[in-house]
Amino acid sequence: MRFGAANRSGSTTAPWIALAGMGVIAALLALIGLGDLPLRDFDEATVARVAFELRHELGEAPLLPTLWGSPYLNKAPGLHGLIAGLIRVTTPADELPAEWVVRLVPAGLSCLVVPIGGWLQWRLRPGDRASAVATSVILLSLLPVARHGRLAMLDGTQLTAMALLWLAVLELHSSQRSGYWGLTAGLMASTMLLLKAPLLVPCGMAAGIAVVWGQEWKTWKLASAGAGLVIGLLPGMGWHLWHAHIRGAQAFWLWGGDGAGRVLLDAGEGSDLGWRVPVIEMLEGGWPWLPLFPIALLWAWRSRRSRWGRWSVATLVTLAGAILPLRTQLPWYSHPLWLPVALLCAPLLVWLVERPRSSDAGATPPCRWLLLRLPLFWASLGLLLLVGFGSSFSSLASDLVPYRNLALVLGLGWCAGGLWLRSSTPKHRRIGVISLVSGTVAALALLFHSPLWLWELNESWAVKPVAALASAASGEPLLLKGYDERPSLNWYAQRRIQRFEGDAGWRLSDKPQEGCLVRGRAGRWTLADCR
Repeated sequence: MRFGAANRSGSTTAPWIALAGMGVIAALLALIGLGDLPLRDFDEATVARVAFELRHELGEAPLLPTLWGSPYLNKAPGLHGLIAGLIRVTTPADELPAEWVVRLVPAGLSCLVVPIGGWLQWRLRPGDRASAVATSVILLSLLPVARHGRLAMLDGTQLTAMALLWLAVLELHSSQRSGYWGLTAGLMASTMLLLKAPLLVPCGMAAGIAVVWGQEWKTWKLASAGAGLVIGLLPGMGWHLWHAHIRGAQAFWLWGGDGAGRVLLDAGEGSDLGWRVPVIEMLEGGWPWLPLFPIALLWAWRSRRSRWGRWSVATLVTLAGAILPLRTQLPWYSHPLWLPVALLCAPLLVWLVERPRSSDAGATPPCRWLLLRLPLFWASLGLLLLVGFGSSFSSLASDLVPYRNLALVLGLGWCAGGLWLRSSTPKHRRIGVISLVSGTVAALALLFHSPLWLWELNESWAVKPVAALASAASGEPLLLKGYDERPSLNWYAQRRIQRFEGDAGWRLSDKPQEGCLVRGRAGRWTLADCR
């Protein structure tokens, strides 16, 4: 990854090989340990069950999803349908698909944001090959982007669709293929309508604000671009009209309940901490690039007359304005923010490596004195990780043993990278950023090869042993004592096991413990098993 040389040459050729290479690394990273761990509550198991019922055509009408035979109104079935297709070709009809089958489609689609993000930066900063590559590198090495993308969730695929939608809008600027890029924008809008439909509104608004801000629409061929956009929108709009035709007013829950309802009401499951949840997620998941972010945002605002400045600020502020006010929050709601963060931070990372001398104030970032001390901060963090690695061998820090290898790899990469970045020569600073990135990506590979990457599984008891007991009680009604319904238990038991409410009309032969199954037979509830 050679920063700077391409900048000085002013090349008009995008770094396609480098961007493709980053995409391949992202794909390999996504495949590590993909099927080693069970599906988690709630999202993965729910997505898997909806896809399973689509595969077996259990819905009330074609292309309309169900969950345990009831209409599934939470999300459109775009990703579920693709997973169902893979289940059909890989798994016998009478068997549950393996975990890797359920996760493979979202993992593969999520990887595409890495090269597309770099391409997007290339359109924002034409000729700046280094910033394009740096954008892909940042997206590749961010833990939330890598981890959420490999889960059977919609967020990673949605991020890729959003990036390609913005790219298509950017390509409309003085493009000789307005119809093609208009069609691409429409298809990506349809894709978002078939994933998390309400997110299309702030995503489209973000692009629209940037376009109006820079008056980019004046260079468009509106007739051909508009025709392509309308054609591309037909699949997404067609499904929503079909959904409303079959299910009537229920179909509006997808927009009102799970969309606007989360802003105005406490709709659905999630934390009531509000805006603090996405802020915490950003603070936890943005390393090692998080210290670049505030300086990069200030630089983008100062450069707001440039295309990069306008788009970076408009997309970040618009998406943050849509996500932060949500009354109920879940950790992955902040996922769309990572793309604007990468677009913002990449040019600053390049400047830190190359440190070009320029008389143009807009080409020089603010707070340079602080920025030049950032490598020492990275080196210090790496040293702390190495201290943690050494401490894990003592009895006092035995809890750190599972994280020992992660601390070693990450500590070496960050410590060496920070020290190299303090060098006075660009060549050594390039080695430094390569070390920083390599340590982060290697740590992600080790994380995904271990059971640590899906830490939500440790929040409650394992469902597979209980699911085996439930399967043995075939034909008998079962309820779950002491916990809310768990979709992952339903998935592995291949039956719906709802919460036991302790109805006084039933008698218990034994008092069930928390997390136990209770079995109904001949008007009497009996203890089936616990944990």
